[in-house]
Amino acid sequence: MTERITQRGLWFDEFVVGAVYEHRPGRTVTEADNVLFTTLTMNPQALHLDAAYAATTEFGRPLVNSMFTLSTLVGLSVAQLTQGTLVANLGFSEIAFPAPLFHGDTLYAETLVVDKRPSRSRPGQGVVTLAHTGRNQDGTVVATAQRSTLVRTTPEPEAAS
Repeated sequence: MTERITQRGLWFDEFVVGAVYEHRPGRTVTEADNVLFTTLTMNPQALHLDAAYAATTEFGRPLVNSMFTLSTLVGLSVAQLTQGTLVANLGFSEIAFPAPLFHGDTLYAETLVVDKRPSRSRPGQGVVTLAHTGRNQDGTVVATAQRSTLVRTTPEPEAAS
């Protein structure tokens, strides 16, 4: 019989406080990504959609929508940390965009496990606090966010029948 292994995130008890997970590959952001996300979310900000206007700003070109940057930053962590083990995102805090992301930049993500504790109200689950950092291809930090998640604990083995 061939062993089958399904990729999943970490169970609550597998998270190690202080560990840093590097999420690869990165994601190169295109103009199409930025325009589609910006228009889908009804954000008419000229900095994201109007290249002529953006050329007159201090940035000289369109900026990638910061909500796309945040969503992608978190999304890059899912396969490694929370795929199939997450119950819910409980909240985000300390979100910052210290430098812009531009069309053609590649976003790389890493996550620090800040804290974890068993849930007081939900047996078999725990709260894990994650600090996400996004860097461009040059290593410049372009986004940070802290996320509180509810994660399942390792399931009990099923009894053989």
